[in-house]
Amino acid sequence: MTTVGTTAEARSYGPITRTDIVRYQGASLDLNPIHHDDEFAAKGGYKSVFGVGMLQAGLLGTYVTDWFGAENVRRFKVRFKEQVWPGDLLECTGKVVAVDEVDGEKRATVELACTRQGGGVAVAAEAIVVL
Repeated sequence: MTTVGTTAEARSYGPITRTDIVRYQGASLDLNPIHHDDEFAAKGGYKSVFGVGMLQAGLLGTYVTDWFGAENVRRFKVRFKEQVWPGDLLECTGKVVAVDEVDGEKRATVELACTRQGGGVAVAAEAIVVL
């Protein structure tokens, strides 16, 4: 039974590789060299190439759909907070923070986070799901 405070088992990813980043960029048709060319990234003031936030958002999206089923997700919104670098270890977590009745459906509001190994949140998200 899902109630306020229910959590899912955390899921770990990584270390994130340049290959992971480049594959995601290719799939999204975003071939900006800042995601695969260190020299180009350095000219922009970055320490290396980095993953686009949508990669981590996708990990969180998979996490919530594996938890509740894709057919039950009514809303999913994300906020990009920190960059993810090659070698980073990521952990996705989620917690039910509200349960309500909306339009005849019992729905849960779930707070989600994709956290880097140092504790910084790379992407925060909120999902509304049908229970």
